[in-house]
Amino acid sequence: MPRGAAIAFWAAAILGTLHAASSIYWAFGGKWLLETVGQWAVEATQNGSFGTFAGLFMIGALKLTAAWTPLLAQTGRIPGRRYWRLLSWIGGPALILYGGANSAAGISVLAGWIDSEVTDRDAMIGHALIWGPHFALWGLALTAALAFSRLHLRR
Repeated sequence: MPRGAAIAFWAAAILGTLHAASSIYWAFGGKWLLETVGQWAVEATQNGSFGTFAGLFMIGALKLTAAWTPLLAQTGRIPGRRYWRLLSWIGGPALILYGGANSAAGISVLAGWIDSEVTDRDAMIGHALIWGPHFALWGLALTAALAFSRLHLRR
């Protein structure tokens, strides 16, 4: 695998792992940056229900799986490389679009370009400056990895 592809696959895996870690951290009762997701998330975790724990933990597990599967498939550690590449070609751009749209919308509202009554400013800032960009960077790294490794596969 070319060096650029390897670096990009590792970057995507690390970025996805960081995203997963936040969900798992919140599942176990962590509070740091939780308000940047939304007041609904703060309220949902306050009751400490098993449903909230299970939901956040599953979200984290899915993110972790999505973070590492492309790299593991590319290196042959799990079977089905072509299948996982296809899914990754869908997932990478989807992460870019989702993160970019959240960032753009949040920044537009915070800057006053979109007339909106922001009821949860912390969440708007979080989506505009933390979570949206993080999703977009994860998607960019994954898409770059696929593109760099595609050139190598053609040879």
